[in-house]
Amino acid sequence: MSASLPIVAIAIPPNAQSLDISGPLDVFIEASRQSNAEVHYDVRLISINGSRFIKVGGMTIAADGSIVCPDFAIDTLLVAGTPDYRQAFKMQQFQAWLRRRIPEVRRYGAVCTGAFFLGAAGLLDDRQVTTHWQHAAELAKRCPKAEVLPDSIYVKDGNLYTSAGVTAGIDLALKLIEDDCGRDLAFKIARRLVVFLRRPGGQSQFSAHLAAQIATESRIQAIQHWILDNVAADLSLASLASRATMSVRNFSRIFQRETGGTPAEFVELARVDAARRLLEESDIPLQLVATRCGFSSADIMRRAFIRRIAIGPHDYRKQFRR
Repeated sequence: MSASLPIVAIAIPPNAQSLDISGPLDVFIEASRQSNAEVHYDVRLISINGSRFIKVGGMTIAADGSIVCPDFAIDTLLVAGTPDYRQAFKMQQFQAWLRRRIPEVRRYGAVCTGAFFLGAAGLLDDRQVTTHWQHAAELAKRCPKAEVLPDSIYVKDGNLYTSAGVTAGIDLALKLIEDDCGRDLAFKIARRLVVFLRRPGGQSQFSAHLAAQIATESRIQAIQHWILDNVAADLSLASLASRATMSVRNFSRIFQRETGGTPAEFVELARVDAARRLLEESDIPLQLVATRCGFSSADIMRRAFIRRIAIGPHDYRKQFRR
């Protein structure tokens, strides 16, 4: 690792999501602090509409430059997201700038709906990408040549990096620093910022605990929390319906209405979450992990991991064992 790094540029569309900018920015700044400046990222904020001052949520920030300023060498180029992402397809000047600059950079990417700006410039074609789960279907529709992975925290495809919404930009920045400087520095930064070292890129944008906050029907909420506390129990549909004092048909209907998924899907998500924690925190054999988390076999657990986070338990432990 060299003593200094070239410029990290964050391109900021109008009305950008503030954390899409400040999250990665703070990660890169913290890299200099935690390494005692042995590693230095020169982060520059770039306006994409020519104005130095940019409205960002409820704030106005001063950019370091804009796309109409003279070019400077860029090592890493990220595009921040915005609720007004549909403007991407009208901003022809920015599209042209991206198409001209991207071939010159070492790597590029987007946080959240920033992916739409790359897509509008044709820079997502034939690549695997992600964005905020609420906008993944629209990205796939507008960019049919891209393979959109709607449930990933972030996706790396060659030198293209894209992330899910808001806080996932922090995960993405930690990944970039880990690629550059190694796991130790990324770990120090994560501890300082009080975040996970790095959520696996293929991990779902949802966890069972988050999903349990969606339901408003008290009986469904109670069942979800009971499942989370009892993943090794009998969680068959009939057993859960009985615990909720509802018929199987009515329980299934209300559960899906309240959560957007089936009871079986939630059970699998809860068991995968529990297994992930055991894999991260212990060295117990995979079969025992499977048993403790309610899977009938290690192979059934492996299939559930592949479905949910696109990586098997063995490889997950290898990558994320603390």
